[in-house]
Amino acid sequence: MTNLLPLPVLLCLIGAGLSLAAGRRPRVQRFISLLVLTSVAVIAGTLMYVTDTSGPQVFWVGGWTGGLGIALVADRLSSLMLLVSVLVTLMVLMFSMGSREEAERSRRLPTSIFHPTFLVLSAGVSNAFLTGDLFNLFVGFEMLLFASYVLITLGGTGERIRAGTTYVVVNLLSSSLFLVALAAVYAATGTVNMAALSIRLAELPPGVQLALQLLLLTVFSIKAAVFPLSAWLPDSYPTAPAPVTAVFAGLLTKVGVYAIMRTQTVLFPESPLSGLLMWAALLTMLIGILGAVAQSEIKRMLSFTLVSHIGYMVFGVALATEAGLAGAIFYIAHHITIQTTLFLVTGLIELRGGSTSLKELGGLAALSPMVGVLFFIPAMNLAGIPPMSGFIGKIGLLTAGVDKGSWLAYVLVAGGVLTSLLTLYAMAKVWNRAFWRAPPESDDGRDALIVRRRGRRMPAGMVLIASALVAAGLGLTVIGGPLYAYSERAAADSTSVAYVRTVLGEGPR
Repeated sequence: MTNLLPLPVLLCLIGAGLSLAAGRRPRVQRFISLLVLTSVAVIAGTLMYVTDTSGPQVFWVGGWTGGLGIALVADRLSSLMLLVSVLVTLMVLMFSMGSREEAERSRRLPTSIFHPTFLVLSAGVSNAFLTGDLFNLFVGFEMLLFASYVLITLGGTGERIRAGTTYVVVNLLSSSLFLVALAAVYAATGTVNMAALSIRLAELPPGVQLALQLLLLTVFSIKAAVFPLSAWLPDSYPTAPAPVTAVFAGLLTKVGVYAIMRTQTVLFPESPLSGLLMWAALLTMLIGILGAVAQSEIKRMLSFTLVSHIGYMVFGVALATEAGLAGAIFYIAHHITIQTTLFLVTGLIELRGGSTSLKELGGLAALSPMVGVLFFIPAMNLAGIPPMSGFIGKIGLLTAGVDKGSWLAYVLVAGGVLTSLLTLYAMAKVWNRAFWRAPPESDDGRDALIVRRRGRRMPAGMVLIASALVAAGLGLTVIGGPLYAYSERAAADSTSVAYVRTVLGEGPR
């Protein structure tokens, strides 16, 4: 089964090349993209089953073993992240096919480059989740960032170019800092293999360990949008097309969180920075949700909630316990699904209502009850209304915080509860203004929304895919117990001792 590990990356890259060659045949491009992502989803599901029943799998690229080559590692954590990410990517791609028809009619978006770039993005995400090597993690980040630079500026409007410029500059700076961190790590230890680093970093002086840890955490915090390194995200994501924004919100920041998780559990298991991470988690939750409450545009509001809920994941990692890590793993799987769904539904709101500004919307519940249902369910899930998966994940994190028992953990628990209540307020604000209140009136006294959107219908394919993602979010609630148990096993697998024995066949001396 170890030979399956390179396929999620290779298939996406081969598919990207074939799709680019078929640039003048949109139907061929769509077929290639669907076939590739479906195949990767099957492989990811297989890896998840194998790692849960037979243990972690390791593939040494080029046959170089013993820390000399690049290792691809599939354990319960990486397999779950891979499966959830590729399923969400596949659903977003199918949604984009409906919106792409709208774009072709308006001649705003170049379809020939969308599919190849989308597959390169998926390859980068898969590589980042499966790698057991810090330099290869850098390569994975650069693959997905290169693709995201293209996707975020699709259409070439002034607003998208300005937002894309901010996004590109921030990520180029973080990538440069990542290279500095890699150079420092290699100079200090002579390796960038994570399993080998787990052993060698422990032999360094405490000051050197702390400096290397701070470098890596700074890089990954920028990419995960952890406060105070998160200001770039709300200005970048809302301007992109709905499918692009959805996949960015669902996946890209989670790769950064995953990197933080690996850094804390494998490289620095006895971390002196757990307290700093707890403060970062608290401020990320609170500052992010306060920013969301202040917004009157749905995409920006969701971008701020995205930042805020990154804090929950960092909260679980910062606790440095298996219970906290299990809660964070479950919450990542939940949040990828729900946040992607909300951005796709926002695309439907924009299509049906002509805007995503709460000042211009109103009466959508009467005009399009289906959109109202599709928004309401994931919105309540994001807010953590019981018994939905958001509630399960938050209860797991809060319980882990209480079990930790320190005063800072209790502060984080209180911050998590407050963030959840403010999330509910933000979602209720969108519902009240966009769906429930009467439409704003036009100059001649008629409902402006009805006049602007009368007779226009949403593509059935887009509604179907959004409905399927809403159902998937509810499905996480149905399988909440088994999925949380899996997350607990994944947390136990992620310790440095277990990881080193898997990759190198030996434990730390």
